This record gives sequence, C-alpha cells and structure tokens, in this order.
Amino acid sequence: MNRQDILYSPSGDLGVITAISTPSGMGAIAVIRLSGEGSIALTDKVFQSLSGRKLAELKPNSALFGKIIRDNEVLDEVVVTVFHAPHSFTGEETVEISCHGSVYIQQKIVELLLAEGARLAQAGEFTRRAFQNGKFDLSQAEAVADLIASSSRASHRVAMNQMRGGFAHKLTQLRDRLLQFVSLIELELDFSEEDVEFANREQLYELTENIELEISKLANSFQLGNAIKHGIPVAIIGETNVGKSTLLNLLLNEEKAIVSDIHGTTRDVIEDTVNIGGVTFRFIDTAGIRNTTDTIESLGIERTFQKIEQASIVLWMIDLTTSDREIETLAQSIVPKLDEKQVILLFNKADLFSDEQLAEKSKLLSQLQAERLFISAKKHRNTNKLVEVLLKVAEIPSIGENDVIVTNLRHYEALVKALEAIHRVKDGLNMGITSDFVSQDIRECMFYLGEITGQISTDEVLGNIFSKFCIGK
Repeated sequence: MNRQDILYSPSGDLGVITAISTPSGMGAIAVIRLSGEGSIALTDKVFQSLSGRKLAELKPNSALFGKIIRDNEVLDEVVVTVFHAPHSFTGEETVEISCHGSVYIQQKIVELLLAEGARLAQAGEFTRRAFQNGKFDLSQAEAVADLIASSSRASHRVAMNQMRGGFAHKLTQLRDRLLQFVSLIELELDFSEEDVEFANREQLYELTENIELEISKLANSFQLGNAIKHGIPVAIIGETNVGKSTLLNLLLNEEKAIVSDIHGTTRDVIEDTVNIGGVTFRFIDTAGIRNTTDTIESLGIERTFQKIEQASIVLWMIDLTTSDREIETLAQSIVPKLDEKQVILLFNKADLFSDEQLAEKSKLLSQLQAERLFISAKKHRNTNKLVEVLLKVAEIPSIGENDVIVTNLRHYEALVKALEAIHRVKDGLNMGITSDFVSQDIRECMFYLGEITGQISTDEVLGNIFSKFCIGK
C-alpha cells in the first residue's frame, strides 16, 4: 500500500495544522508549530516584523524577530522560523513561533491562528505527516516518541539508534532477500507444466536459516529492550513488617508507601521507577507473605507471587530478629518461585546484632545462590552498597551506535509472527511441499516485517500508533 493512499485528516482537508509543541504550563518560552501548505502566508497575517519584511520573503531555515498583533494591539514579541518543503520535520512548509511562556499568550496565539484558517493538530499528527511524506518509516516515527520519553542513557541510545534507521535498514535487507527468492518461486508457478526450477532450494534453505537466526536475535532482544524502556522490574518481597516499605521509600527518596508497625499494612502492589547510575529500575513493593484469614490481604499475597514471576530481580528482605526456623519455613514457599531470577538477600535490622552473630546468620538459606547483604533500612546502613549490588546484578550491556534492540511490543509481536512464518518455510522445504505453499509462507514473513516499518499498514493501525503521541509532536 502506498503511503499516499493512507493520508489522514480528521477534517477531510489536510490544510494547515497548528499546536503548542512545548510542554503544557508556564515557562520562559513556548513554541507553537504550524505545518502544511500555506503556513507561512497564514502566519504573515498575524505577524509584523520590526523591519517590515514578510515571512514569505525569507530564505528557508531563517528566523525573523517581530510582534504578534491581535485587534491592532501587540500580544507578544516573538521569533518566527520558517522551513520550506521538503526540508522540514514534516516534509511540508512549516513555521515555528517562539513566544514567551505565558499560558495566556500561548492560548491567544493559537486562537489567532485558528481564526485565520488553521486547525488544531491531533496527537502525533506532525510526526504522522513526516511518515506519510517519506521523511522516515513507521519504526523511526515511533522512535521519536521513545526519544521524548527516554529517562536513562540506555533508553536514549536505543531510541536514537532506531530513529537513525538501523532497525528499519536491517528489516529492509531481510525483506529484499526474501523478495528475490519468492519472485523466482512464483516464476516457477507460471511454468508449472514444464517442471522447471528457478529458485535453488539449497540456497533458499540456507537463506531461511540465516533469516531465522536474524529474526530470533531481534525478537530475543525484546526482554532487554523492555527493561531498558520501562525499567528493570525489581520485586521487594518478605514477611509482613520486615521493612519493605521503608526500603522502597528510601530507594525512591519519597514517602511512597505507608510505613507502620501494624502487620499487613501493604495489601496491594505499589510500583514506581527511579534512575540509578543511568539505569532505570521499576521497584515493586509487595504485600507481606504470611498465613492470614483476611480475604483482602490474601489477594495481596497472591499478587506478590505474581510479581515474583514478572520480576527480573528479587530483593528478599529478611528480619534478622525472626527465628531461623521461621525463615527456613517461609523459604519453602518462596524458593521454588525464584528459578532464573537474580536474587539479593537483604538481612534487615543488622544494627541490632554483633559481627559474630551476623557471620552466623549469613549461613541462612545456603541452598540459594544469591547476593547477600546486611542492612538497616531504618538507619540507612549499607543502603549505598545495595545500589552498587543492584547495578552489578542488572547487567545492562553497553549499547553501541549500531546495536539494534527491540523495545516496542508491536514490533516484538510482528517479529514473533514473522519467525513462525519462516519456520513454516523451513519445514516446508524439508518436507518438499509445493512451491505455492512455500511462496505463501515467505510472503507472510515479508508481510509482518513490512508491518513494522509501515511498508504494510492500515489507517486503523496508524491512527492507534500516532494517537499515543503527545499533542504538538
């Protein structure tokens, strides 16, 4: 499907769109953006430069200082920058008005532009126009939103890599290699009565193995990419009143969870993210694990075990004032849930024990391979050491400029479907099935790869993707 076949406009007319592109609220300056043919002429109707020059007279990528006039009065002094098509973000004629950050001024300038014939842009409409005008593909467009939302060095690097087109280039290469073979196979179908073979089956099988490997590598990177984008999930678990909420508040540096001496205070999951040493962690404070007849608390404990399953790292807090026997009994329900998890045992209230006693306590749960740390959440003892251990256990690899990491669930799901299709191609070649079925599976693989970059797309899919962007982008 050609991109021009899926152009989008809520009003039925592309026209000039406008929106405030800086965050809502009051600041030093704000930027109001217009895009579409006629943007410069429209802005000239409300703008008056000190030199008397018109924006239409400016060279591309030039700025002009002047005033926005409303009802023959100066509303604000502004700097206006003009961009000519196709050399702009959207690929269209574009204007950016830099005004003072007063909410009143921003609103009144937008009202003026609307009165002159512009319309309000929908969420992501500027980026959508850039995609439709061939400035970048769909995966790069989605990377724009990821770049804006990036909160760590790793998420910034991944978004930048994707926005530069590394991911799209790799997918295009895979599709092109498949296209060569599917064309030859379909040519065979035209000469089916002559029993000729244009596509070398050994080469095709080798190609499917290589592509299977490439797609698997991309799909498998999603676990890392998801952790980078949304934060590495860290579940804080343990018995009631062991200090989990105190530790969460300490790690987040805010009073997020209620701290009380009453058992069972935390009855539901509390989550928040924080950037530590350039890595985003998503900490999950869970309900304390104990035997209880309280229905609500029981549901909270059930969710605790669910969060253990979802976590990459588990901080298991143990109250050292609890008897060794009770700790070992609790371990019977927890340890089986910790397979393939990075576990850090936090022995809390260590300030109440001597070094000799702590050395003896360190032998607890010897059956579990885990980092061990003696802390006092209340007195902040060894909490800095905990941060060091967290960063060590997280093991986020350094990401190079050319590394491709999948962070988008839509991309991951398409890759899984493409992988299933290439598996069928490989199985079909092994079984010697007819060319028409092989061709169908190859095209299905190409379809799902094309969905990621927007080579195959529908208006419904595009509307869903760009609706999640912020207004003005």
